[in-house]
Amino acid sequence: MAFSLNKVMLIGNLGRDAETRFTTNNVSVTNFSLATSRGIKDSEGNWTNETTWHRVVAFNLADYFKDNLKKGRKFFIEGRISVREYTDKDGNKRTSTEVIAEKLIPLDAASENVPSGDVVAEPAAPAAPPQVENNDDLPF
Repeated sequence: MAFSLNKVMLIGNLGRDAETRFTTNNVSVTNFSLATSRGIKDSEGNWTNETTWHRVVAFNLADYFKDNLKKGRKFFIEGRISVREYTDKDGNKRTSTEVIAEKLIPLDAASENVPSGDVVAEPAAPAAPPQVENNDDLPF
């Protein structure tokens, strides 16, 4: 029996405020970018930071997240990687790699008003990519 695992855990800062749209089936789709950094020592012994940007998509988030996923905020994100293909408005095929968030936890001091208990995104993403209204050529 073959086993597989698609699990991602990230801690980073939001690069921009989250944007929420609704599908034709009234499912909320929230998109934001998350920056993770790590220190790298070069050949001369100097340390520099390397930043990686991640596209994050979350479905059916609570209003708390829609109001608090702001640029600069630190979050723990747990989810899975999804790769999808789409055609942009010019007819070009594109590929987008995203993290589908299943759990979100705010980590900065500004998150003192977090509701009690685990703060979790609903992991029930539709099997097929949702159709977002007013979708331009951006993949998110």
